[in-house]
Amino acid sequence: MNENADICNHCRNMIREKEKGMKMSRRISTGPSSFIPENEILGAMPLSDSTVMFLDEEFSGRVDNLTQVMGLHPHYLQAFLRCHYYLLRMDGPLPLHYRHYIAIMAAARHQCSSLVCHHMQEFEQIGVCSDWLRGLEFCPQRLRNLNEINKILAHRPWLITKQHIQALVKTGEHSWSLAELVHAVVLLAHFHALASFVFGSGVNPDPEVTEVNGVTDDLCPLAMAGLCTCHLTNGNQANGNPLRNPDTGSELEALMERMKRLLEEREDDDASEEEMFTRFEKEKKESLLVVSAGFDEEVVPPSPVARFVDDPSFGYQDFARHGEDNPPTFKAQDYSWEDHGFSLVNRLYSDIGHLLDDKFRTACDLTYYNMASHEGVDTSMLRRALFNYVHCMYGIRYDDYDYGEVNQLLERSLKVYIKTVTCYPERTTRRMYESYWHQFRHSEKVHVNLLLMEARMQAELLYALRAITHYMT
Repeated sequence: MNENADICNHCRNMIREKEKGMKMSRRISTGPSSFIPENEILGAMPLSDSTVMFLDEEFSGRVDNLTQVMGLHPHYLQAFLRCHYYLLRMDGPLPLHYRHYIAIMAAARHQCSSLVCHHMQEFEQIGVCSDWLRGLEFCPQRLRNLNEINKILAHRPWLITKQHIQALVKTGEHSWSLAELVHAVVLLAHFHALASFVFGSGVNPDPEVTEVNGVTDDLCPLAMAGLCTCHLTNGNQANGNPLRNPDTGSELEALMERMKRLLEEREDDDASEEEMFTRFEKEKKESLLVVSAGFDEEVVPPSPVARFVDDPSFGYQDFARHGEDNPPTFKAQDYSWEDHGFSLVNRLYSDIGHLLDDKFRTACDLTYYNMASHEGVDTSMLRRALFNYVHCMYGIRYDDYDYGEVNQLLERSLKVYIKTVTCYPERTTRRMYESYWHQFRHSEKVHVNLLLMEARMQAELLYALRAITHYMT
């Protein structure tokens, strides 16, 4: 039997090169992240007393790699943990084992083995229905019925309609109540977006993860005899000297100059509603061209989490596709999180709206008033461009925002990174992470990932909650 039968072509080629005597880089790094030097994470700002107390009480004081990376921004981490814990452990419409299984289904859409493994462990510790961990065909039909909205929300959320909602809540043996469905939808969106953060920040699997009841010997570290290392690192090298652009100083200064110029132009810009719409359409169409070299030809290797994935060929497609009839633009003034989504989700799943809103606002408002080595900088313009660019790719338009600013503020390499992390997170590489903002701190790039994560989650929720609203009315 071929001992390399279970590894992907990329790693098989590496083995061939190694057999030729070529020096190969180490594939799995130590520390919380394969993108960020360990000392920068461990030397970050200490967590607040309330966060430490929360971790001690609710998570037995354990600080996993995801928490350590997110801890580069302690204020956000606190908001995230409150929401995360409420979704998974506090009173709610769904039983605990359903919540972790839905987390597994969501993370598996992006082949996020570390999240899948973690929630397989959590599921197994509940002590019920362990057979479900063998794959989707072993779980109840009621959960399998979520496969359709799971894949749509993960890859093309604009396709979700009230008919999808009706199919799930219709009277029958496997039906869902609206409250249960809202809980499930929030879980799906939460873990799709969290997979983006894990891959975008190069979060390493936790070394404490072990075999779960004999079911995960082909999936979870440290029991990975059949798992190709690229599933854990996406082909990223261990921590080392990052790629540097020799002209990083001028790159930063140019960005700050553009921000200053845009701020001045805002006062004089009296663009018409038609002009603002034209700028959005232009940016939306240009997002079609944002792909990395050879991206379309890249084939993601088969994932060991495939047993939790239905219709694995279904993936992201651009909202605005060339030569096709495209869905209508989602107008934020007609259905927004603040005016519509928040009240609906809070009504059907008590208090989660407040926790989600706090998390969204914390990520968007978070600032230390600096950019790289510059202090006293208002970064609100840049933060909004990042958030709104994600929504633009998902066909969501804010009529009070000038999308011409996106092209001025976000360089092409950053757009490639944003689109990959948001739409195809499992394809994110360290090279992409290092290709933009060369002079910025790692904590600033992690903040970018927080914005991308929250923008993506909110986009999914807007489409899903609008469909639920349409069903209810």
